[in-house]
Amino acid sequence: MGEIEITFCVVNTSQREMLVKGLDAIARERSELPFATETLVLDNGSRDGSAEAASAHPAVDEVIALPRRQGKALNDSELLRRSRGRYALLLNEDSELLPGATLALHEALQRHEDAACAGAALLRPSQPDGGGLAPQPCAWRFPSVWTALAGALFLHRVFTVQSKGEQTRSVDWCQSSALLVRKAAADEVGHLDPDFFVYSDEVDFARRLKDAGWGSLYVPRARAIHHEQLSGDALPERRIVEFSRNRDLYMRKHHSPAEALAVRWLTAFSYAVRALVSLLFDRRASRRYRRHVTATLWPSRGEGLREAAEAYNRQAPVA
Repeated sequence: MGEIEITFCVVNTSQREMLVKGLDAIARERSELPFATETLVLDNGSRDGSAEAASAHPAVDEVIALPRRQGKALNDSELLRRSRGRYALLLNEDSELLPGATLALHEALQRHEDAACAGAALLRPSQPDGGGLAPQPCAWRFPSVWTALAGALFLHRVFTVQSKGEQTRSVDWCQSSALLVRKAAADEVGHLDPDFFVYSDEVDFARRLKDAGWGSLYVPRARAIHHEQLSGDALPERRIVEFSRNRDLYMRKHHSPAEALAVRWLTAFSYAVRALVSLLFDRRASRRYRRHVTATLWPSRGEGLREAAEAYNRQAPVA
């Protein structure tokens, strides 16, 4: 079938069952595509048999099994460097492509030669048993004082969320759970910044691409189920800390210190309002929002997912 057109790039962190489901979806997609493809799986130091399951899967061409856990930006960059396709489809292990998603993303980038990224519409299970699917916001404007103000006024779904409509549209950035990337553009800007351990890494990537003259697209015809296994309650405290510190890192990297400080206060205000309202009906949610307030105001305090990975790496592997 000639040179490889698309490389499916999957990062997995101890989610064997979700990984296999996602690889099954990739196998279905590959069987319908009119061009050559390959699948790379990077296993992020898992100890649940994920690497072995990936190696045995017929859709997988190569498995990179890391002995130690590292950040998502670093892992996605490693896959981008290793990929042989003109395009690389970045996927989380908990992302399940629906039929036709890959071709829709590919056609979008083929039509828009000035675009570097094309993101799929993400759906999440609306019921605990996985039944029913609900749209998930997955494309946004770049963070700024203005988007933080929209959030403080609870107008973010109107002014900040860009994953709307039924037509392909230009957006600032798309979530990297199912993101097709033009490899030449990624090579041009140096891939993802490893300073972002996880969260805000794809925002910074899209911003640097835009600064280099490239755009991003939201493609609603391409759909993927995002099971969100990595955003559960196993490490809520550390996820909140990591999310807050990387949002602040993005602001300090791309905006002035005054703007970064303003975003901290506006964002903390919106979480504080949620915390107060949640006291009336969900005290657990209120506690979570209060932790968002403190993590937002003091992003350098506390331990995040980076520290959790370091602790994980210090543990002896199971014999």
